[in-house]
Amino acid sequence: MADKAITINDMATFCKKKGFVFPNSEMYGGFSGFFDYGPLGVEVKNNIKQSWWKRFVKSREDVFGIDGSIISHPKVWKASGHVDCFSDKMIYCNKHKKSFRADQLIEDVVGKPADGLSKKQLLAEISIHSEKFKKAGYDLAQDISDFNLMFRTFVGSSQSEDAVAYLRPETAQLIFADFKAVCDTSRAKLPFGIAQIGKAFRNEISPRDFLFRTREFEQMEIEYFIHPEMKECSLLTNRDFSFNILTAKHQKQGKEHGQMSAAQMLSFGLADEWHVYWLLEQYKWFLDMGIAPLSLRLREHLKDELAHYSSACFDIEYKFPFGWKEIHGSANRGQFDLTQHKRYSKENLELFDEESKQKVIPRVIEPSQGVDRAFLAFLFDAYHDDSERGNVVLRLHPALAPIKVGVFPLVNKLREKSREIFDPLKEEFECFFDASGSIGRRYARADEQGIAYCVTVDFETLDDASVTVRDRDTTAQVRVKIGDIADTLSKLLSGKVAFSDAGKAV
Repeated sequence: MADKAITINDMATFCKKKGFVFPNSEMYGGFSGFFDYGPLGVEVKNNIKQSWWKRFVKSREDVFGIDGSIISHPKVWKASGHVDCFSDKMIYCNKHKKSFRADQLIEDVVGKPADGLSKKQLLAEISIHSEKFKKAGYDLAQDISDFNLMFRTFVGSSQSEDAVAYLRPETAQLIFADFKAVCDTSRAKLPFGIAQIGKAFRNEISPRDFLFRTREFEQMEIEYFIHPEMKECSLLTNRDFSFNILTAKHQKQGKEHGQMSAAQMLSFGLADEWHVYWLLEQYKWFLDMGIAPLSLRLREHLKDELAHYSSACFDIEYKFPFGWKEIHGSANRGQFDLTQHKRYSKENLELFDEESKQKVIPRVIEPSQGVDRAFLAFLFDAYHDDSERGNVVLRLHPALAPIKVGVFPLVNKLREKSREIFDPLKEEFECFFDASGSIGRRYARADEQGIAYCVTVDFETLDDASVTVRDRDTTAQVRVKIGDIADTLSKLLSGKVAFSDAGKAV
């Protein structure tokens, strides 16, 4: 499990120092809500996306990928409801001379969740705890306004209202807009999904917590289309799988989360079979990629949190140092989106289902995943301040590690021999060559960068044509023949062989 002593600010400092994430435009004082991924960070981020895409698109026959445009016809966002309804509740502070997001302010000052509360409820909470707000230095207005989160821009030479367009606030609507084109070209048959990874933009009132709430971020989403009358899911074969779950009932009673199997979720009517199936698949992906089971849970949305189109919604939450927070959302969106786009576009978005011989508007289950939040969760869970070694060890899953293999000559005299080994390895793996400093210091740097395995070339290499391979997590070492290095590393990184079986133990 991650070392929970590290704060979100500590993590931001670590990421900057090691080249994972930099504040955007820092030479000009920074730009709130925007970040740049550095040499190590971009590799981890790409690995997250590649792992997810391979698992949920490439390895399946029922999911098709697209890459939609960041700017679309404004009617897309009118149909989806974003133009009229995509807003946060904002309150002005006379003392600070600026506006704050009301629910977050209540959470910060009062210490209780306020997400999903109405304006009336928010104002009531502020009134009840008025002394706390005064002591915290706030002089708040008596009204709350809606603030639309979409970034506006103009298309073409005109800057009139007719030329207004929007940076997309989510990737999902591009999938619905391309639904008919994908069906026509891919001969997709129900049930099937359309997946997309891409940037989204939200003009957050109060960006916070490093990468957790930003104004530019990346999403990995699937819209999975099902016959509206299809209730049974043949893909749901692991009904004994147990989640850590915080139900709506337990939230109202002030209880902690507990354990519940997929079968129990169905029997209690918390979600239908297709919804439970996709929750299980996404939850298990996090576990398989290294998240500690106790750091993960499901949280059922309360009735007043549900979007108007959603009959059920669950968050996968990670236990950050600043509390349990959403890193994945899964909604039962019903037929809302396709029906809306059919209405606004006048296009026939019905799909002929060969099995039922019916024309239908499919219903939709939506697994929606934030790439940046996943990145943050994986880093927190991997971060270990090892007192025995005297340095941080970033125990990322090998599939996510930014560098798979480090090649180190024990001394400079062995540099040439080390390069002979390094050059072919870099054609197969993400490799790093380091000849600077003591071998202990190089191991420490590799640990902090999350490098999975280190290959050390020593004087024995010249005699026995073998090298020492070191495991990042345990510091165990084995000797491996030079001719076997590539194959051995490949098996280690894929989990096909245990480290103790990788060679002759030192």
